[in-house]
Amino acid sequence: MEKITEKILLEKGSPKTNKLDQIKTLNLSRMGLKSKDLPVPLLSKLCSLEQLDLSGNMLQEIPKGLCLPSLKILNCSNNDMEDVTSLEALRNIEELRLEDNLYLTVNDEHKVIFLLPKLRMFNGKDISSTAHHIRHGSTEILRKRVIGLWERSFSLPDPVTAQSLAAVEKSFVNAANSQIKYGPSSLSDYTKFRLEMIAKEYLKSLTCSEEGTKVTPTKEIETPTGRKTRDLGGNGITSPQKRTRNNTEVSAEASPRKSSRLASAAPAEASPRTHTPQKTDPILSSPRKHPRMTRMDTPEGSPRKSSRLENISQKVVCKTESPRKASKRPDISTPTSRPAKTAKDQTTAHQSKQTTANTPRKTARIKPHVPQEPVSLRPSHVLQCHSRQDSPDDFSTQLWACAFEPPQECSGGDIRDGSRTVATCGGETLCVIDCESGHVLKKYKVPGEEFFSLAWSTVLMSRTGGSARPCNILAAGGKRGLVKLIHPRVNLAFGEFRASRRAISIMRFSPRNASFLFTGTYENKIFLWDLGGLDHDYNFKISKLLVLETSSTPLHVSLHPASPDTHLLSGCDDGLYVFDIQLSKNTQKRNEEMEVVFPIYKKNDKKNNYRTIDGLSFLSDDIVASKSHMQGSIYLWSWRATRASWNSRKKEVAAVVLAELKWSSTEIPYLSLGTCPGYGYVVCGDDQGRLWMYHITDTLMENFKSGKIISATEVLEWPSPVRAGKGALEGPSINSIAMDPDLHYLVALTDKNMAVVWKRENH
Repeated sequence: MEKITEKILLEKGSPKTNKLDQIKTLNLSRMGLKSKDLPVPLLSKLCSLEQLDLSGNMLQEIPKGLCLPSLKILNCSNNDMEDVTSLEALRNIEELRLEDNLYLTVNDEHKVIFLLPKLRMFNGKDISSTAHHIRHGSTEILRKRVIGLWERSFSLPDPVTAQSLAAVEKSFVNAANSQIKYGPSSLSDYTKFRLEMIAKEYLKSLTCSEEGTKVTPTKEIETPTGRKTRDLGGNGITSPQKRTRNNTEVSAEASPRKSSRLASAAPAEASPRTHTPQKTDPILSSPRKHPRMTRMDTPEGSPRKSSRLENISQKVVCKTESPRKASKRPDISTPTSRPAKTAKDQTTAHQSKQTTANTPRKTARIKPHVPQEPVSLRPSHVLQCHSRQDSPDDFSTQLWACAFEPPQECSGGDIRDGSRTVATCGGETLCVIDCESGHVLKKYKVPGEEFFSLAWSTVLMSRTGGSARPCNILAAGGKRGLVKLIHPRVNLAFGEFRASRRAISIMRFSPRNASFLFTGTYENKIFLWDLGGLDHDYNFKISKLLVLETSSTPLHVSLHPASPDTHLLSGCDDGLYVFDIQLSKNTQKRNEEMEVVFPIYKKNDKKNNYRTIDGLSFLSDDIVASKSHMQGSIYLWSWRATRASWNSRKKEVAAVVLAELKWSSTEIPYLSLGTCPGYGYVVCGDDQGRLWMYHITDTLMENFKSGKIISATEVLEWPSPVRAGKGALEGPSINSIAMDPDLHYLVALTDKNMAVVWKRENH
């Protein structure tokens, strides 16, 4: 059924009339309209319409071809607008409102002002003083640079055909976008938009003769064999093949390790590690190619809607009771109402240029003694917030990584006890969640991406006058090999850089040097990057400090808590390796210093060599928790004793195992574990949605005996949420675990698009 008909237009228009061409004001707000619901031929009959209200709908763009020659006032606030270029057809608009369109950026605001020459009021503000500069200020400068580029590097094809001209135009536009730099990086998308227009206009002018007669390119060329070559138009860009969850053979590039996992697959089948890694080093973009984005990032190849940062307060999918106390299974539902917007922090924060890299980051205080009493957790929220196209039926998107926001200094220099804000990633979405309320505070989406890892860091942001204050930034990466940098508090995705030509598997910031970021990649390398500080426009300069060569895909990276600038431990698809990362040594490319081997390797099994280390984390300055795929247990081993027993003439060193923790016998790979050093907890989920919790107390540490199997302190059962009309959901695989430093909350991510928040009962 059509949502917009002639009858509806007559009812909602004024003055009241029986003719569409006499309507001057029309209110179509809050009707749940999408772009496809706006019939262009019918609306174009409103030739006298002066004021149109489309607020409170779900429009992604104004339909192309819409002709409203008399329209002066347009309200498109509170929609899902992603593209503003179609507004160019409404060139007589004088007043426009686009507030609360979460996917629009400052670049889109500039595009609107440029495309609408009569616009004087934008979002309720008079823009007369700034509009002239936006429309005309940079045009002549950009035009001169475009012409200079053409004269240096390009010429018209001979003969001029439609096909050859299209190829030259494409090459010319790409060169202009990559070589011509102008203005702040925060407006790089708008600058590219203008460069493309100017380059095309200039090329068009060159195809005209001096008398002004246009040279018509040949549409078809007869070849000697009689065949015709045609200009097909477009760029011939093919979208990547869609990932299927149950493929048994998947290209490493199209679907890396994490997206091709099978329920019963061996690591060699689920991992692309048998493919030959690319040896080409990643190409770094200059800081000016890292656009500053307000709720939206625009990587190459998708000029308008490639990423979104939504500022939302999305209600919980379900609230549950502990399985030990619940009398019935909880319901699970997907929110259907429009999420409330949270207020944007308008404070401008910047980071000093050089001091950050060498400034130790303050961390949450570590309790001197592990509490002897175990904690009691209950399931508080189950959220389905990573759905593709926000579908309530999406129970296939796999969630891969989560991390709590680091604590920050309070007034007086004290450190907050912990954080209740957690970031999660999976599919094409990154979410920031309030664990107490279960609200999704922010949402960042990159269509076509598949996020595998994320990491927080607290950096110093410089302000006018030279002062600085700390703020938390978030880095995330995945299938595309790009690192996205986000400042969630101010809804700003401020940049990106290419870390690899293949997928990113793991990311970690250094706890000592806030600007140091480690990225593990599917080209079998771990890179150490230095962000180098942020200036007042969020510009940054990336430098590559180290390249650590691994023989397979790095799955986990862990830094020694007491000396994070000396050694790095990496759990890989074929073992656990230790690297010397001291920058005082001149070698940039390094191989592993030693490999830590475990007793499980000696087990005789033709199907599995147990070398895939899919869980790794420090429990204390000395104790490391790690596990191998299909091991059925978790090792606790001593870093100091293991390193002390290493013979530097040999690569391998046997782990000095302190204890073995009994765990699930699942064959599912890549179920990672988490630790909470302050409370002495090791936690790992299994393939049935259960959480195996181990409380490693001071007393227990003193009585460790090698070879002794320790049972779990508690196994928390899957809370079994219920979908309305579909019954209880079976326990999924728990891919990732995160706990805040004071263990107020535990977050578990699943392979069925559910994030479960557990809350401590006795704090």
